[in-house]
Amino acid sequence: MADTDIAVRCCIAGGGPAGMMLGLLLARAGVDVLVLEKHADFLRDFRGDTIHPSTLEIMHELGLLDEFLKLPHQEARVLKAQVGPLALTFADFSHLPTRCKFIALMPQWDFLDFLARQASQYPSFKLRTRTAVTGLMEEGGGIAGVYATGPEGGLRIRADLVIGADGRTSVVRAAAGLAVEDLGAPIDVLWFRLPRSPADPVDTMGRFEVGHIFVMIDRGDYWQCAFVIAKGTLETLKARGIGSFRAEVAALAPFARDRVDALRDWDAIKLLTVRVDRLRRWHRPGLLCIGDAAHAMSPVGGVGINLAVQDAVGAANILAGPLLGGRVTDAELQRVQDRRLLPTRVTQWLQVLVQNRVIKPVLGSAGALRPPLALRLFARSPFLRRLPARLVGLGIRPEHVRI
Repeated sequence: MADTDIAVRCCIAGGGPAGMMLGLLLARAGVDVLVLEKHADFLRDFRGDTIHPSTLEIMHELGLLDEFLKLPHQEARVLKAQVGPLALTFADFSHLPTRCKFIALMPQWDFLDFLARQASQYPSFKLRTRTAVTGLMEEGGGIAGVYATGPEGGLRIRADLVIGADGRTSVVRAAAGLAVEDLGAPIDVLWFRLPRSPADPVDTMGRFEVGHIFVMIDRGDYWQCAFVIAKGTLETLKARGIGSFRAEVAALAPFARDRVDALRDWDAIKLLTVRVDRLRRWHRPGLLCIGDAAHAMSPVGGVGINLAVQDAVGAANILAGPLLGGRVTDAELQRVQDRRLLPTRVTQWLQVLVQNRVIKPVLGSAGALRPPLALRLFARSPFLRRLPARLVGLGIRPEHVRI
């Protein structure tokens, strides 16, 4: 079928948290916006499912919070860790200056579906699923649009601004030739489900044992589990067999010992290859990257979704006016990067610090574990627990809707 030509003010590649939130905000401001999502829907498991207080505050500012919280979710008001025999509370969200003093645990597809439904109420918003960006249109040294393929064949989409929000394996940032700075990640994560029983503990918790780190996230009728491994060691685990892996999981979650047979084979376990990187320059004339396309985050703290949402809000505040006027300058794109770079740098610095000073030593440990001094101090002092709660719950320089 022949290529189809489309023209929009803003074309967003990627229907994840950054892309959908930006699409909603721009459409709400009256900008003609098209979001391209390569999958048929948002139904993909083993993604980040933590909606932090900063994002919930954005939903409140949009007048959507009450409706949003009608969706099935669980609420984590504190964060706990089991380090060897010691159970510690290290973050307490009850003192945050937000309407919601908790993390909402919700499947990401429900969050994205909700954003898509809200955005579709605006006539200037369009979402095309099963449509993947394949390249960039370049004219006069700048980006003038994208090439894409969808169910109807090839598409040529001209846009005043292209947004790369297509994740850590971004086609847009690769096609734009934007340089990536790799900060390193010594870990990967195995994600899987275990059935949940009403008699199970109620708190989402991380467990640190000799050579192991294991996180269980309450998803109502099942646990979403994260089993942290040293990078590149999956094949070694597989060589020991699925039975050996089940036994390790049972030792880390004794209350679920009778359910580890749900891990029938390795197909039930998904590998998240952890990356921590960021672009040196997030933009070219006519193009801007945000979210994981601009800065891939470690799963430490579960802040990736929320940083992506903050990027979207910051970008919308700065760019909605210029887009309505029909011209976005490189200086305005740089303003977005300048505003969002500090939160990115600080968050990634903290993540790398935790990876190298806490996670890597635990995975390599052979003797009894002792909680780090900082964790012991947070556990003993209710006042100190406010600091990690603020860093995780609000982050650095939280954004507010200004349009």
